[in-house]
Amino acid sequence: MKKAGAIKKFLIATAAVACFAVQAHAAATITGAGATFPYPAYSKWAFDYNKETGTRLNYQSIGSGGGIKQIKAKTVDFGASDAPLDPAELEKAGLMQFPMIMGGVVPVVHISGIANGQLKMSAANLADIYLGKITKWNDPRIMADNKGLKLPNADITVVHRADGSGTTWIFTNYLNKVSPEWKSKVGSNTSVQWPVGLGGKGNEGVAAFVGKVDGSIGYVEYAYALQNKMTATLLKNHDGAFVAPTAENFQAAAAGADWAHAKDYYMVLTDQPGAKSWPITGASFILLYKTQANAAQAKEVLNFFNWSYHNGGKAAMALDYVPMPEAVIKMVEETWHKELHDSAGKAIWP
Repeated sequence: MKKAGAIKKFLIATAAVACFAVQAHAAATITGAGATFPYPAYSKWAFDYNKETGTRLNYQSIGSGGGIKQIKAKTVDFGASDAPLDPAELEKAGLMQFPMIMGGVVPVVHISGIANGQLKMSAANLADIYLGKITKWNDPRIMADNKGLKLPNADITVVHRADGSGTTWIFTNYLNKVSPEWKSKVGSNTSVQWPVGLGGKGNEGVAAFVGKVDGSIGYVEYAYALQNKMTATLLKNHDGAFVAPTAENFQAAAAGADWAHAKDYYMVLTDQPGAKSWPITGASFILLYKTQANAAQAKEVLNFFNWSYHNGGKAAMALDYVPMPEAVIKMVEETWHKELHDSAGKAIWP
């Protein structure tokens, strides 16, 4: 758990950069809002970029739904969402999107006497817990996967996101794939009608609820699980293996992603095949207007993301994210040149 301590120290150290725009005299400031899923990585990049260039990033970690609303309202320079917008919605709004980083969503529990990585969870059981069909930790279906593990005769408290969330979109997209009943009754979206449970705002809110309530289960981005020293479950993947949430297993899930044939980078990485693949893996996306009224400001935004692509990989991996492959970065930069223009139609990215 040394990594968890490092994440916590780093997030404290970057708090000043997260507020960023206080000294807005000489240096540029760029603004964004959205997904909490990539926030630890974006904060680290912002901290390092600020030290190197003086440019500040004011990023509001408010959930993907909020980020989509703010970019459509043109109150920020960019939006961030873990749920990719489909090509039709992008076209209607005049937006383009590109993937910035990949990582994992992790089921976490708080059960007295159960340590990190001890509890095995099948896809069917996870879905039935969130459907309210499995309500006790010593349910025979859970016990069947956990022979020898002492689970209590205690109620399961289900925790989910209360806000519009790309983390929820990834999580429910996975449940949609593994549970026909979930697909027919609940579906997948950034916000759904949860059959049971308590709502927490942001990854932070879910982590806080699970940390306080014995007998609870929730889902968070992996960095939050590390930061809060949470008890993650093993999860049965597409190939039937129980796997742990690790950067290596996130990379295994992302390895087969065919970005070159994904229209407008619309890509879903849940329930990927592979013996090591973590089944709730996803990408996080940046949203920008194709036509930029302030070309200089748009160039500042692109400079930050370009720097992050080429200089932020090591920091991202230290936080257990998966950086985008070089081939994808090259594709994205070509997309910037082709699709992003000023009001006169001139390309913003060279």
